[in-house]
Amino acid sequence: MAEEKSAAAKGVVDCSVHRDVQDYYGRVLKKTSDLKSGACVAPAQPIPAYIHQALKNIHPEVTAKYYGCGLVVPESLEGCRILDLGSGSGRDCYMLSQLVGEKGHVTGIDMTEDQLNVARTYVDYHMQKFGYKKPNVNFVQGYIEALTEAGLERNSFDIIISNCVVNLSPDKKQVLAGAYNVLKDGGEFYFSDVYSSERLPEAIKNHKVLWGECLGGALWWRDLLLLAEEVGFSPPRLVTASVIPVNNQELQEILGDFKFVSATYRLFKVPKGNTKTCQVIYNGNITGVEKSFLFDCQYTFKVNEVVDVDGDLSSILTHSRFEEDFTIQPPGGPRGSCGVQPKAGTVDPFEIVLQLEKLTPGSATGGCCSTRSTACC
Repeated sequence: MAEEKSAAAKGVVDCSVHRDVQDYYGRVLKKTSDLKSGACVAPAQPIPAYIHQALKNIHPEVTAKYYGCGLVVPESLEGCRILDLGSGSGRDCYMLSQLVGEKGHVTGIDMTEDQLNVARTYVDYHMQKFGYKKPNVNFVQGYIEALTEAGLERNSFDIIISNCVVNLSPDKKQVLAGAYNVLKDGGEFYFSDVYSSERLPEAIKNHKVLWGECLGGALWWRDLLLLAEEVGFSPPRLVTASVIPVNNQELQEILGDFKFVSATYRLFKVPKGNTKTCQVIYNGNITGVEKSFLFDCQYTFKVNEVVDVDGDLSSILTHSRFEEDFTIQPPGGPRGSCGVQPKAGTVDPFEIVLQLEKLTPGSATGGCCSTRSTACC
């Protein structure tokens, strides 16, 4: 049955772009240093201790064959069901496996057989390493534009992550629509990707190396906002942004004046249309962010501090897995206010990067989806 569904998915979306990407990531790239630009290389830097430990537990071959970049780790994961789009060799899946715990579950989906073979080889190794009685990870071959055709059920995941993969898809809207369908109500699509300063011309889109290097398929950042709204998500919340260095003269000449950033966004499957602001108080119970929780580039919640939030964020916090992590009260509640007006409106990731560079030159640069991305503020 799984094979039949996989074949159906292939019939739905198989195209030359997918074949080129499979060839690039399955045969051309043998190690990270084979990449020709800086778009998918994240510089090393300190990461939270609990994530660092989780990464240390992953088999070296899984890490060596992983061509993603940075880390995509949302908060409050215990017991969650997570889907990783474009899971590759499985590094992020095995890292998240430890964070969701034995009662949670992580599914990775990828179209590249060579990558999946690496991921599947080490399932038993990691379950023994983590001390789990049965696997809480599985890997599915399929396309990120055809999730249900690959056998993934609707309304079945709490969180979907993606690490610099959506840009590789020829149909971004279908990726978002599929993610929306398989998320539970209140679920979150938390992903990092590459975005362009303007819509890219066909000459760049059709360049195989630029596409494989995560640049040719980059969305104009404003188109992400439009596509998310069309498929039903709440307005995207920008978390971080950083400049992408090309580091290749030949590719830079083809790209011309187009600029690129890596950016992490949160999209939620929650009721829309709420225009009422409210006040929230963070209780500090989320692992790893007990004292201060950076939700997005506009809101950082400090424990026990009263914060006025906009209507969209109010809906997210009251309809998602974060509901129990906050006390919600109407404006002017008994705890008073911090005196800061709710923030709303579209955030331009390129403007954010420029602001950060003026404040601390060099702090907002790094590779695609880089863990070095500086939080917007």
